[in-house]
Amino acid sequence: MRPVALAYLGAHLFSLLGNGLAAVALPLIVLQATGSPASVGAVSVATAGPALVVGLAAGLVIDRVHRRTSSILADVVSALAVAAIPVVDLVSGLTLGWLIVLAVVGSFGDVPGLTARQVLVPAVARHTGMSVERLVGLRQATTSIALVVGPAAAGTLLTLFDGSTVLFVTAATSAAAALLTLALPHRLGRVEAAPARTSVLAELLAGARVLRRSRFLGGTVALTLGLAVVLGGLQGLVLPVWFSALGRPDLLGLVLTALALGMLVGTTAFATAGVRGSRGWWTVGALVGTTGGFVAIASLASPVVVLAGAVVLGLSNATLSAILGVLQAERIPDATHGRVLSLQNASLQVAAPAGIGLAGVVAEVGSPVAAGLSVVAVWVVVVLVVGLSGALRDLEPATAP
Repeated sequence: MRPVALAYLGAHLFSLLGNGLAAVALPLIVLQATGSPASVGAVSVATAGPALVVGLAAGLVIDRVHRRTSSILADVVSALAVAAIPVVDLVSGLTLGWLIVLAVVGSFGDVPGLTARQVLVPAVARHTGMSVERLVGLRQATTSIALVVGPAAAGTLLTLFDGSTVLFVTAATSAAAALLTLALPHRLGRVEAAPARTSVLAELLAGARVLRRSRFLGGTVALTLGLAVVLGGLQGLVLPVWFSALGRPDLLGLVLTALALGMLVGTTAFATAGVRGSRGWWTVGALVGTTGGFVAIASLASPVVVLAGAVVLGLSNATLSAILGVLQAERIPDATHGRVLSLQNASLQVAAPAGIGLAGVVAEVGSPVAAGLSVVAVWVVVVLVVGLSGALRDLEPATAP
């Protein structure tokens, strides 16, 4: 594999590792600093709004500023925000206000960094001579690795060191991601056809128009958001509530590990064999497997059934996500690539909480099974609407408009 591809994939891996470490370490540090479980929720809620706004605005920056530079700056912001937490604790002591402020600052790097790396895919593929299928498959594989390694590494580090040390390690991973992105050739970050400068609102609407005029792009974004709604509801509420009721909260970690390992196998298979065969058959198989995995998990028939459903879901969901990533890389116009993906990624900040909220309401008046089936019903409706719209009719390689 060429060094440029290794640098790109390494930057993606280290950035996600930083997110995984922070996702485990920060709630515990907030709890230690404030002694209040409600404070953990307050920090999470406080960052949701800014993350959405920044995610929307990120596309404008990415489509106008050098994309490699945008990715580097996003990782630097994440590193500085995380490293500032133990520094503030040392200087003046942590308070809820400081934690919220620094968490909000950190959110300025998450969605923009993810979007910038996604937009770089076509340029990296052309430079390295790799197929887009192989590059996206390998990127999804690194995502799966990060999902497995990140939380496990955070738990190990927190048992060996104090919270401040773990946060400095987290900051170091983001800094490493920035350095690896810096190793990419400068020309890969250029915008091929920069749009004419207009108002911020007009530029955001331009990205939305691209989605509205393309049934294909609208369909892929709808599927991505549908996945986030169901995964959010199942992982964030249904499974924790059910395993707690069984008195086996430890099984949640096992199910999530099975999901991540299934994703790793699925993305590796797609990266190896995705260029062979019909994309339509790959997509149909991934949609059927994803739906079957969701139903098995939502049924809560037994821990074994849920575990098996997680493996099937991981395999299928990883393949589906890789296919959608390849198609979007090929077909989103370069001049609006950042805005279209930032609209999608910003919406993801709302989709997962929406799934948790829906599942929570249904579980309150019904049962965990009803809650799980309610979010799966959302996925089934999305798949039917996208399928009937003809958005996925022609999936073979095409030139971006």
